[in-house]
Amino acid sequence: MSRDCWISLWLLTLTALPIVAQPRRCEGAATTTPAATWDEPLEEAVVDPTATLTQVRFLDFYSPGNSKTSAQTNDFLIQPIIPVERLSFFPWEQIIRPTLKLSMLATGPSSHPITAWADTSLYDLITSQWPHLERWYLRWAIGTTWVFPTASDPRAGSNSWQVGPAAAGAFGGIPNLWVGFLLQNPISFAYVKSGVQRRSVMLFQPGFSYRLGGGWYLKSTDSVWNVNWPRGTPTTMPVSLGFGRVWTLGGQTLDTWTSGEWMAYRQNAGITPMYTVRFGLNFVFPEFVLGR
Repeated sequence: MSRDCWISLWLLTLTALPIVAQPRRCEGAATTTPAATWDEPLEEAVVDPTATLTQVRFLDFYSPGNSKTSAQTNDFLIQPIIPVERLSFFPWEQIIRPTLKLSMLATGPSSHPITAWADTSLYDLITSQWPHLERWYLRWAIGTTWVFPTASDPRAGSNSWQVGPAAAGAFGGIPNLWVGFLLQNPISFAYVKSGVQRRSVMLFQPGFSYRLGGGWYLKSTDSVWNVNWPRGTPTTMPVSLGFGRVWTLGGQTLDTWTSGEWMAYRQNAGITPMYTVRFGLNFVFPEFVLGR
């Protein structure tokens, strides 16, 4: 069987088999986020893809230097993170994250980019605290990722419907340090026009953050490695480093951050951001969980 067949089989298994039940949390335990069994600080939870923490993120990625073009590019993203409480008909906690993106992208070597809405993506993760989260400070989640062909210009999207497996993990057992990852692998299964290339790409987002005190933190959590499985298709592996702060303004919890990214490795890639500056303004709602 091909790699894509195995991935599709895993996806079907995720939807057909029950997930190991989560252990009951002790009532009255002090938590920073509603679903945390360990006392995970907000400085860690805001970057943790497994944390049950409601956020509305506004992100801007500016790339002044791109390979194979003189154009400067920019992406603006709106990214809500919606945790869902256990329901009577679905007794597992979920984390749903849609992403809407408006892109100013280069289509050639000239300095005249186009602006268009890109494809919409979404993942739905089922979180687990098994085994012994309070002992190992280790949490994981599995689920599915989707890509919808909503691009307003064919050059700004993949022109295909995609679905595939997703997984995330987090470890917080070392004081002040958080380490984790987010993995997605959307696979195209339907196309909006003829002649579209088949897509299967692994999106791997490794990361760590370190708490500095006073709400400040250092992080490397923004870079996404793109590994396209079809032969001869692009592979890119950037690295990033930045800092942020969680603070309160008028009773509203905010997470503001900035980071720089450098393209450390690229193969078979066309126009690619080589240097990127990222900015984030996140509205955080620690007490809200949908269905609770």
